[in-house]
Amino acid sequence: MLIDAARPEPLVVLLDVDDTLLDNDRFAADLGAELERRFGAAERERYWAIYAQLREERGYADYLDALQRFRHGLDNHPELLAMSGFLLDYPFERRLFPGALETLAHLRTLGRPVILSDGDVVFQPRKIHRAGLWHALDGDVLVYLHKQQMLDAMQQRYPAAHYAMVDDKPDILAAMKRQLGARLTTVWVRQGHYAAAAAGQRIDPAPDLAIACIAELQERKLADLLPGAT
Repeated sequence: MLIDAARPEPLVVLLDVDDTLLDNDRFAADLGAELERRFGAAERERYWAIYAQLREERGYADYLDALQRFRHGLDNHPELLAMSGFLLDYPFERRLFPGALETLAHLRTLGRPVILSDGDVVFQPRKIHRAGLWHALDGDVLVYLHKQQMLDAMQQRYPAAHYAMVDDKPDILAAMKRQLGARLTTVWVRQGHYAAAAAGQRIDPAPDLAIACIAELQERKLADLLPGAT
């Protein structure tokens, strides 16, 4: 669903997915356990090494291509093909953080919530569908390879007088703030391993708001996200 460019929204609230709306760390732990159960600990570690190399090269998670490369030497393994079903049918709706859908409903009363996520063009949208987030937002979903580099495209799709960005990675928030300046309110959700790793680091510019979990956004009012609002 698109916004009429001639009538931009007063506020668009952009939301990350992984470790912001859903517990992707828990998914990764489940994936690792499944790999070890089917192939053993050594092969599990080989998968994660492939995944880490791809992430370093591309700057985003690519579980499916990691699995494609993981198949080398395992083409006749009876468990290999079952892994595609594990990934594509994983019950991401069970990994939503408490209050995630209620938070989206609350944000609708303040502005227009839109998912802005990094990822590939197959697995990340599938995850968003499986979690129920696509339906909850009526398809207001953007998935880019590097979202902080796609802010012009984002603004073309969802023009607004002001934006808020909700993310677990403060460096991403800072990069977006440097581009959009006062037109962006940054909200750091301190959930997941990326947020934990960033604790104590100096982030410039610092997030405008910091919350412990996504459900805390239900306590926020319009003035918290849109400066000058009453």
